[in-house]
Amino acid sequence: MSAILLPSVSIFLLHVLMAASDSLQDTYLQCLTLHSDPSLPISGVTYFPNSPSYPSILDSYIRNLRFTSATTPKPSFIVAPTHVSHIQASVICCKRFNLELRIRSGGHDYDGLSYVSEAPFVIVDMFMLRSVEVNLEDETVSVDSGSTVGELYHAIAERSKVHAFPAGVCPSVGVGGHFSGGGYGNLMRRFGLSVDHVLDAVIVDAEGRVLDRESMGEDLFWAIRGGGGASFGVIVSWKLRLVPVPEVVTVFRVEITLEQGATDIVHHWQHVADKIHDGLFIRVVLSPVKRKGQKTIRAKFNALFLGNAQELLDVMTERFPQLGLVAEQCIQMSWIDSVVFWYNYPVGTSVDVLLERHASPEKFLKRKSDYVQQPISKAGLEGIWKKMMELEKPVLTFNPYGGKMGEISDVETPFPHRAGNVFKIQYSVSWKEEGEDVANRYLDLIRKMYDYMTPYVSNSPRSSYLNYRDVDIGVNGPGNATYAEASVWGEKYFKRNFDRLVEVKTRVDPNNFFRYEQSIPSLVASGPRIMSE
Repeated sequence: MSAILLPSVSIFLLHVLMAASDSLQDTYLQCLTLHSDPSLPISGVTYFPNSPSYPSILDSYIRNLRFTSATTPKPSFIVAPTHVSHIQASVICCKRFNLELRIRSGGHDYDGLSYVSEAPFVIVDMFMLRSVEVNLEDETVSVDSGSTVGELYHAIAERSKVHAFPAGVCPSVGVGGHFSGGGYGNLMRRFGLSVDHVLDAVIVDAEGRVLDRESMGEDLFWAIRGGGGASFGVIVSWKLRLVPVPEVVTVFRVEITLEQGATDIVHHWQHVADKIHDGLFIRVVLSPVKRKGQKTIRAKFNALFLGNAQELLDVMTERFPQLGLVAEQCIQMSWIDSVVFWYNYPVGTSVDVLLERHASPEKFLKRKSDYVQQPISKAGLEGIWKKMMELEKPVLTFNPYGGKMGEISDVETPFPHRAGNVFKIQYSVSWKEEGEDVANRYLDLIRKMYDYMTPYVSNSPRSSYLNYRDVDIGVNGPGNATYAEASVWGEKYFKRNFDRLVEVKTRVDPNNFFRYEQSIPSLVASGPRIMSE
């Protein structure tokens, strides 16, 4: 008899669970509707797991395939706001039902913190808020957080050939996370970071209030320009100051292997890249490769110069003749075409490619970062090459500092990595194979490379870049993190600015509503702690 009854009981329980789920869904939706603009129904932009669009909305901005598995925690629902009231309602209702809120503007956070949580959570996905308004009269641009860097650049170039904005080289990055973490790119040596040109912002705070710079106050405005916006609220939009660029810029890409003298040239690069003309940015991408069956290192020098080819050749001949740059390697173009070139599209590709949000297939990946404050010796470089060839997979990218970066105080914004750095390293490993064992193998490779670099990089603390999100350097535990717990990773990202960020957080979000694995802690929520001097 029990054999006959058990399936019936299972079916009954399934129906009960489904009914409970539907009831909870209705409750969530009622709350969202009550607290949003009735003329713009939030129900049309809210996606529950039983919605046909839920999987595609969830997956469309997951840029790291490590977080697409069946076992990856999924949100209770997703809101894709088209109006600020949708964001306000999401904040109010998530607080009411004790749901964590994850904010996603482009999905490029390398460790998936904008769309994954072990606690019950909701995603506010900003991709529908993508307005860009350029005002050449006052040389500003207003941009929604869900816009991409490529859309921002494209809109500027449609209006002007002599204006730009200093931000990243990957066009599909969402500006919301990019700006709130600092935002750097190949204009940084002339103009500094993205956050150095933010004039205003609109944010929804933990009480659901809509605030601009005046109403939020200078402390909060300081915090969201490099301290990570998701610790403090949902940043809806930004007002930015445009920067001037010449009608003609020049780019080059030169590849050299060890056998062609790469060690000497990279060694020289370290001594000039941060001191050379501030309109010249020369990135070096170092990859382990095989040539004629033998392992070697390929050094790829990618450059942008704010001037014409002859001016560039004059600078290179005087300051960096070791690279042997010749006129045939210099390509003159507009600034907007240089953006396309820097993302490895062929010369002549239409700038409309910058509007493509999914131009390349996603992959499994891990990234880490470091800062180098003294040039590495030739012997040190040779040891690094040997380690890279042994591990075979990790790629190292050297990004030069100097110029404007050395002129701005490290407390001007929460981003502290200014003067004193020769270059920053990004460690990269990517793969296509599925499986946890495969992932662990690749993660082990990049961690071994990172460990090997310890003698050559900053220390006390060993610093990292917030926008190269890396949970290896420390995470908050479940619930409300203590100051001591969060400072493990916080001082690596923010150095002495961490304490001020904690003070701002404690004041504007004392109950720690906006929290995630690397969010700034509130001293009220975690209990009083003695802060470091």
